Amino acid sequence: MTIDTDTLLTTSTLIVSGFHALSDPLRVQVLDLLREKELCVCDLCDALGVTQSKLSFHLKALKQARLVQARQEGRWIYYSLNLPQFVVLEQYLAEFRRFSPILPVRSCKDDR
Repeated sequence: MTIDTDTLLTTSTLIVSGFHALSDPLRVQVLDLLREKELCVCDLCDALGVTQSKLSFHLKALKQARLVQARQEGRWIYYSLNLPQFVVLEQYLAEFRRFSPILPVRSCKDDR
C-alpha cells in the first residue's frame, strides 16, 4: 500500500488550520450562528456586534480552514457551514479515542 504524501500533507494542513480556526472565541460564535441557517455578513456583524473589517479577518480564517463556505448573491456574500470538514476533524479526534488507550501513570522511580 502506498501513501499519497500530497493527500497526507493536505489533510494534515486542513486539520491544523481547522483547530486553529476553532481556537478563537469569535470564530466559534460565528459557527454557532451558522448552525441554524446561512447568514450574510451584515447579519453576522449585527448579531456579533463587530465591524465588517474585523469579521472579514475571521471569516477568511474559517474559509481557509474550510469550515465555512461562501456564496455570492448580487452584492451580498452568504456564509454557511461546510459540514464535510467538520467530519474530517471529528474523525481525526475519534482516532485518538479508538487507538490510544489510556495507560496508567508510571512513576519515574519505577524505571530505575
